[in-house]
Amino acid sequence: MTSTDTVPSTVPASRSEQTVSLPDGDLHVTDEGPRGAPALLLVHGSVSSGRSWDQVAPSLAARYRVVRADLLGHGRSAKPADASYTVPDQARRLAEVLDRLGIGSVLVVGHSSGGIVATALAELRPGLVRALALVDTGPSLGSYLDPPAGGLAPGHWPPTDDELRAAARTALASDDVPVPDVLVEDARRMELASLGAITAATTAYLADEPLPDRLAPLGKPLLVLFGELDRRWAPASADDYAVVPGATVTLLAGVGHSPILENPARTAAILLDFADAVERVG
Repeated sequence: MTSTDTVPSTVPASRSEQTVSLPDGDLHVTDEGPRGAPALLLVHGSVSSGRSWDQVAPSLAARYRVVRADLLGHGRSAKPADASYTVPDQARRLAEVLDRLGIGSVLVVGHSSGGIVATALAELRPGLVRALALVDTGPSLGSYLDPPAGGLAPGHWPPTDDELRAAARTALASDDVPVPDVLVEDARRMELASLGAITAATTAYLADEPLPDRLAPLGKPLLVLFGELDRRWAPASADDYAVVPGATVTLLAGVGHSPILENPARTAAILLDFADAVERVG
């Protein structure tokens, strides 16, 4: 399939926003693209939401069915203080959303900690996940650069918008790159209890076993995309994924931790090429 091919579809393209009610909390879900096309699931990072994919999703949805869900505790989804925010539970909820939508096979794309949830989904439901793409997802705790928490420090809540922008700045290539309003708005929606639980759960999952060791035995096609100027995870750590058979590692010049915001056109093109390759192999 070339970049100009169209994925066959028997159902016209559409876009819907809906709330999917699950036993432990409601999730906000965006579903767009041709309903008969192969499905992509886009998973956002911590202190973010499905809206972080807004500049990438339309290009993908021209040929694929694209599903985005705000993880529990994020965005427009519920934020119960007493819920389990473990990475496997977040992955389980995504699987339940896909089941509700009648999607039996999906290519999962995760940004930052969204790639950790994507990995857990592949572990939990290997028959559901046909391939994975990880965008600036650190392979292990040792690759984390530990940027300052700024206004998101647990002892200082709620932060001001200026403090939120300062905390979000390390998600971009440099302090000179403007912080998109969507990052501030999504951070503003977070609640301290769920934020702390989500952060602890992500750390625990990585501490238990690095992502490359989890992915290697699964035998799934894997794309690892990393900004060369990432200030949150060491870009050189992308090479750690080489232990995964058949993994493709691509470094993007001129961008930092958030290629989906800093260079969405290039990011979308790379993801489309990968998705097309996966479909060719079948």
